[in-house]
Amino acid sequence: MERKHMSAFALYQTLSTDVPAATTPSRQVADKKKRKKENGANKVHTVKAQLKPERKKMRKKLLKSPQREESLKGIKKDEESVNEDGEALDALLANLGKVNNSRERASKLFQWLINPIPAKAFFRETWEKKPILVQRKNSDYYKGLFSTAEFDRILRQEDVQYGVNLDVTSYSNGRRETHNPAGRALPFTVWDFYGNGCSLRMLNPQAFSSTVWNVLSILQEQFGSMAGANVYLTPPGTQGFAPHYDDIEAFVVQLEGKKRWRVYNPRTEDEVLPALSSANLNQKDIGKPILEVVLEAGDLLYFPRGFIHQGNCLPDTHSLHVTISSYQKNSWGDLLQKVAPAALEIAMEEDVEFRQGLPLDYLTYMGVQNSDKDDPRRTKFFSRIECLMKKLATYSPVDAAVDQKARAFLHDCLPPMLTPEELSSSVQGASARWECGQVMDVGAKITTQTKVRVVRAGCARLCSDGEAVNLYYTTENSRVYHKEELKSFEIKAEHTDAIEFLIHSYPKFVTVGSFPCGSAEDRITLADLLFERGIIHTAEPL
Repeated sequence: MERKHMSAFALYQTLSTDVPAATTPSRQVADKKKRKKENGANKVHTVKAQLKPERKKMRKKLLKSPQREESLKGIKKDEESVNEDGEALDALLANLGKVNNSRERASKLFQWLINPIPAKAFFRETWEKKPILVQRKNSDYYKGLFSTAEFDRILRQEDVQYGVNLDVTSYSNGRRETHNPAGRALPFTVWDFYGNGCSLRMLNPQAFSSTVWNVLSILQEQFGSMAGANVYLTPPGTQGFAPHYDDIEAFVVQLEGKKRWRVYNPRTEDEVLPALSSANLNQKDIGKPILEVVLEAGDLLYFPRGFIHQGNCLPDTHSLHVTISSYQKNSWGDLLQKVAPAALEIAMEEDVEFRQGLPLDYLTYMGVQNSDKDDPRRTKFFSRIECLMKKLATYSPVDAAVDQKARAFLHDCLPPMLTPEELSSSVQGASARWECGQVMDVGAKITTQTKVRVVRAGCARLCSDGEAVNLYYTTENSRVYHKEELKSFEIKAEHTDAIEFLIHSYPKFVTVGSFPCGSAEDRITLADLLFERGIIHTAEPL
């Protein structure tokens, strides 16, 4: 008997168990509307690149929608002139490689990302405050960043694992489902899922795409926080995800096709700049969108964490976009979570007031069961707490807490992608090799006259760990998130000034002989160590 073919998607459905629908937050509608009114509606800025005369009719047609007209209100004129057509990504990255300062590279790349909005205006008026839309009418603006062809190549050539590197998802009739089988994601199965209406989310494209790696490794210096990315490929006429909000600042970069996006205000003050992402939300609980727009290739949509969003594909075309993200767990509160416990520990050690005993009878008038009592002892108790809290600030080891945050950031960082010039003058590009049956070009030496500098402004950081001082660095990190442990090694006390000198001298090259430490031999030994770890490179190949 001939066996009937069953698709991978159909097979998965026969094996998967029913997934319960996402739970709805228990909020009264009236209370939600009241709080939303108190928050006020965030204005949405829409920026359109200048259109040529022959496109004026199209522009008028696009602006007929009252919602679009509303979204255009209050837009300020650009503070500076920005190239409306942008610069091809490959040419831009090549030119950025010639920029001497990695922080300047990051600034220029971020400006390209959000053109024509000036970066200063963006961070002053938009960042963490409200969504902004850039419509360019230039489908090639982001060309070269990623593509469906690259997606297919990665599936064929790389070890892509379901649930680790790739999610297969769907959202239909208010139900969001994940359809990940076990094991490697191969084209035969993945494209069958796609053909059956499933969306594909590649979770860490930087591990497989050198261009995405390059872009994110540069942008992380702009944000001073991890820059991540997900790629989303959605079939025509489908939606892959339920409405939700995230705990990251999101830059949605449309690469191919079109997708209709709806963005909604945070529902309450508690959901403004949230510390955690939401569960899947129900349509009836999110209100009306403040922005509804179709993103086309070359367009950009930014929204802060906490803004609810959903995107669905139009019936006539697929959609490919990459979401570039940053600023996860990078708030004042996140820093204070490290400061406060350490401050209290120090205060307990150094200040007798923090060690004095509580009142004998405090349990009789404090606590929830006594919170409604009009008792003068409660007033006195709160006054003492307030006094101690103010005093606690004087014991706060803020710099040490910042170093803890810095270590976490360095662990999150992608390794720098070196330019050809940097590669040729670094340990990674050293010419030592095996050739003609023997070792060639070994024995190149760093001398006191060799000029060196760190490979990136933020690639290394000195941190005190108790009595020891360690140098943490990113140059040996993996492109896979946290695949490797954070890299560090102990620095001798007599070498700390030299490390600080190197870091603060960037982007200038300095001679090894100018290191403020010990003898010439000490300086060369330190330079050798830093060179071998990839932390510094030389002005000229050794």
